[in-house]
Amino acid sequence: MEHAAVDTAARPVAHDGDLATHPAWLKLRAAVSGLQPLQSKDGSIEIADAHEAARSHVSDLIDGVNELSPLFPWDEEYLTAVRADLTRWAAGNFGIPDFYDALVAFHPEQHRVDGLAHLVIFPMYTQNGSRNRHVEAVLVEVLWPEFIAELENGDFSNKLFVPIRFIDFTAGYDTNAAVLFPETIAMREIPAFTWGAIFQDREAARFRRVVTSASDITKLDLPDDARELLENQRLAEETFVMWDLIHDRTHMRGDLPFDPFMIKQRSPYFMYSLEEMRCDMTAFRESVRLERELTARDHGEGDPLTDAEREVLRHAKHVQYAVIFDRIFRFALTGSRHRNYDGLGGQLLFAWLHQHNVLHWTDTKLTIDWNDVPDVVVALGDAINDLYWRSIDRPKKAHWLAAYELVRSVVEPHPASAWARGLDDETLSGLPRGMTDAVLDDEFPLSMFYEALGKKMGDVIESTSGITSAD
Repeated sequence: MEHAAVDTAARPVAHDGDLATHPAWLKLRAAVSGLQPLQSKDGSIEIADAHEAARSHVSDLIDGVNELSPLFPWDEEYLTAVRADLTRWAAGNFGIPDFYDALVAFHPEQHRVDGLAHLVIFPMYTQNGSRNRHVEAVLVEVLWPEFIAELENGDFSNKLFVPIRFIDFTAGYDTNAAVLFPETIAMREIPAFTWGAIFQDREAARFRRVVTSASDITKLDLPDDARELLENQRLAEETFVMWDLIHDRTHMRGDLPFDPFMIKQRSPYFMYSLEEMRCDMTAFRESVRLERELTARDHGEGDPLTDAEREVLRHAKHVQYAVIFDRIFRFALTGSRHRNYDGLGGQLLFAWLHQHNVLHWTDTKLTIDWNDVPDVVVALGDAINDLYWRSIDRPKKAHWLAAYELVRSVVEPHPASAWARGLDDETLSGLPRGMTDAVLDDEFPLSMFYEALGKKMGDVIESTSGITSAD
């Protein structure tokens, strides 16, 4: 695969050991920590008496960037713009920050080289972290193994996807935040976004901790290759890169409604559940296909496998484990019950597996018939894909009702649900928001299995906040 020219000889030798303890980084991180308490929710500093201290912190920030910039020659234009945006913010008496110029100069998608580091500084909120648009700084390195480059250069092109790993971070990322998205950044106008980054080390680390605990609690006997995934952080990181590569590109592919992200409309939260599950089921389906095709070739039915293809084969099975375990153990129990669409996706997958007799809870022990699982999970993807295919022939409200019927056919709704009883004519004939308002915050409550498991898993899930590969 072609990459933008990068002077790899200029990289720091040992990212984690050197950059995280570099005096300039420590000074920069301390400056960010000093700025954040002075900032309002929108990122401005409204109290004039705080401006002198803020200017001192900004000066330290700029000094830190100046000293660190030679270590990141591939980001020279961006880091120059960061210094200019910081200077302009201070000169304007710390109004709502505008880092548009820095954002449009930052192009990590042009430098997808395994191990390449970036210094990232923006005023931003962090998803599943802080809702305040405060200045944050993070040191990251790219995860781009050769087999991922081969996949992306073939059937799974995704030019915006940037998988990364933490080196160090400020307070907004000492949370559950696991993404670095340009839309979270303070800017005067919205440009065309060219990248989106996911912290695969955090995804992998919390997956390993939660699933290890859940499998112990449920007495689930894990296959050897599933156990290997839980014991090997690097393997888990690469598995999540493959999963997210396919998942992310799926959002804009397939037989879709006009607005698959549902950004421009307020929709019932179970619609978001189905969109996320559609993408996960596609990643699962493609992993099954790759595993079967490459296994056949490995057994002599076609050309010999390349080294990259052997890695794809190895990770294809692990993606299947990751999708199932992360969904049914972590997603289902993470977060509040307030319109938790990711939680509902986990409940949907668990109930589907149970009702199709490949997952069993007998004698307080969980067992899974792994040989039968792939086709059953693919069938769930087929059901969701059929719903989407039919959507262009239906009015939006009818599409919502059909989606609800799919979910309720698997996951039991709340006994007090107006949707389950049948919405009245006034609601059905009114504006769509009336239907959305009628959805309960916890329209599909946790089953008794999950209520019991959640009591045992709560502390483990909470402990993953701020986790990285070093934990």
